[in-house]
Amino acid sequence: MVDDYLIEQLEGTRFQLHTPQQMPLAAHPLPKGNYATVIKDSDKYRVYYRSNDPSYKGSMRDGNPGEITCYAESADGIQWQKPNLGLFEINGSHSNNVTLHESPFCHNFSPFLDVRPEKHRGKRFKALAGAHPSQHFPSGGLCAFESDDGLRWSKMQDKPVLRVEDFAFDSQNVAFWSQAEGCYVCYFRTWTPPPARLRTISRTISPDFLHWSTPVATNPNFPGEHLYTSQTHPYFRAPHIYIALPTRYTAGRVAGQKTDGMLGSTDILFMTSRAGTTTFDRRFTEAYIRPGLDPERWASRANYAALNVVPTSPTEMSIYHAVSQHRYVLRTDGFVSVRADMAGGTLTMKPLIFSAQGSATATMLLLNVSTSAAGYIRCKIRDEAGHALPGYTLAECPPLYGDGIELPMAWKSGADVKALAGKPVTLHFELKDADLYAFRFGIKQ
Repeated sequence: MVDDYLIEQLEGTRFQLHTPQQMPLAAHPLPKGNYATVIKDSDKYRVYYRSNDPSYKGSMRDGNPGEITCYAESADGIQWQKPNLGLFEINGSHSNNVTLHESPFCHNFSPFLDVRPEKHRGKRFKALAGAHPSQHFPSGGLCAFESDDGLRWSKMQDKPVLRVEDFAFDSQNVAFWSQAEGCYVCYFRTWTPPPARLRTISRTISPDFLHWSTPVATNPNFPGEHLYTSQTHPYFRAPHIYIALPTRYTAGRVAGQKTDGMLGSTDILFMTSRAGTTTFDRRFTEAYIRPGLDPERWASRANYAALNVVPTSPTEMSIYHAVSQHRYVLRTDGFVSVRADMAGGTLTMKPLIFSAQGSATATMLLLNVSTSAAGYIRCKIRDEAGHALPGYTLAECPPLYGDGIELPMAWKSGADVKALAGKPVTLHFELKDADLYAFRFGIKQ
């Protein structure tokens, strides 16, 4: 329910953005670092983040030779360990968790697990990294990296794969294989045109991770609004929907006071996009994660979400704050719901066609829904002409109440809707003191 792509009409209902809940700091939390990336790889969680070689005493400008990319892992996404990789000598020792030490690429090294079909994929992990032109990197731009194990990295070619004048590659530039689009997609940092010159986001695509299309500006900024990162990635339960958690930068403001224009307070926003589009849905203008009570979060550039929302249980997903090290949780699919209060309301979807899930298995309409003890949800299914289908009317649908990620919708005849597969149908929901987060047709897991 993150957007209205499938929604025809809301009456007495509304979109409700749900705030992630900050969890107590774990005994061994996500390591503190800049431009972090969290990847769920089968039964292991991986995190990559930027740190610094303590022996380096030179310039601290972006992309300096003292920057390093570090690695940690977790079995549950809550408690993290730093393995001794022994790959690079740092501060006189190989006993460390450094996975890359190459200037300027450690400034914003951001890997992903490549889910492209194996026969075309190559190595399991890829990454983009780069910066402005500098003495360490005269050409500027983004270079492509790959790895079999996610620990030992090599360039796919020496020259940058993406280099466009006036694009600011010093931010975390994120990429992934889009199952829905059948190509690699990259969202990266750029600028809006003068005179505003706001930090913003552009998008490009590639068939092979080496040759990229002419970038397109996505223009998600509101007037005067800087977006420092995008953290755009496919949602793990619906990879055709891209979730974005950008950092909003308010220049000249720290702890509510006017100050140096190069400094600024930050918070984290929620946006979405759909595969194949070049725009973001910005229906929610408020902060998703505020700086909060901790004064350190009101320092300049102090709030960044790690890339990727990942499942940490069958009913929970996690967002990580890369600076404070806190984990924030939501119910599965719980970004946004369609909500009705006690007065009740309705939600009508656009016509859709679903597929049956095997000839011998019932296909059900499964709801991610939460109601109060007095609330409920019911569903009527209409045909293409708008007429209620016999057996699927509201009168034949007992109120469903409770709280679950996949609760089957049932009618007096049962929950199997396989007979309607392959035909255009419209779902009409009636809600009372309830939140509907998502639905799907299929087999209950």
